[in-house]
Amino acid sequence: MPRNYRAEYDNYHSRPEQKKNRAARNTARNRMLANGKVTKGDGMDVHHRDGNPNNNSPSNLNVVPKSLNRTINKFKGGRVRGTGKAVQGVRIHKDF
Repeated sequence: MPRNYRAEYDNYHSRPEQKKNRAARNTARNRMLANGKVTKGDGMDVHHRDGNPNNNSPSNLNVVPKSLNRTINKFKGGRVRGTGKAVQGVRIHKDF
């Protein structure tokens, strides 16, 4: 059965809370663009260390590669998939 993007938007993405979360993530990205920490098409994500997209304080934001940022399973104690190691915040990404 193919994925129903319309239903997904209607049931999840169009909710006011999710719109605010998306706007906050976009704000974080735009702030990093303005500071020169990321550029368009650079393959980097702006990571919220505490997992809260509404907390855009500079100490909570970190620039990490998309491939690494999207492998963190935030629903199981912050474990990185495939490693079996728990991650405290994003300390595993500190080199970036």
